[in-house]
Amino acid sequence: MNKVILIGRLTKDPEMRTTSTGVNVSTFTLAVNRPFTNQTGERTADFINCVIWRKQAENVAKYCQKGSQVAVEGRIQTRNYDAQDGSKRYVTEVICDNVTFLSSRNNNQNPEESDNFNQDIVTTDISEDPFKDFGEEISLSDDDLPF
Repeated sequence: MNKVILIGRLTKDPEMRTTSTGVNVSTFTLAVNRPFTNQTGERTADFINCVIWRKQAENVAKYCQKGSQVAVEGRIQTRNYDAQDGSKRYVTEVICDNVTFLSSRNNNQNPEESDNFNQDIVTTDISEDPFKDFGEEISLSDDDLPF
């Protein structure tokens, strides 16, 4: 099975092209943090090349930019080609089936520039039992459960 799920941030704006047959393709690099620190105590990241096709390629190019946080699902693919100097080059990339946007455009801006920055935040005090007015304990039998 070849299945990849990654969450990270775009290192630069996505690049969209259209093939000679009219199919849109976007490429981008995703910075994915490693779950540990190096010897100097700094957190490092892997930079993973990603490719997405068709309508989702248009959406990524339109709604994502450098710094956008996304989740990608897809598969790893390797390919090779001959460079101009005659050497053989190998490329490993994620071919995305799905890209989920985890941040909006406003999250990548300066907070003072965001339209939603100065909205009032409503909070609820949960220091008391929120279920105190619901009465006594409810008992259920296994027949009451739908699964």
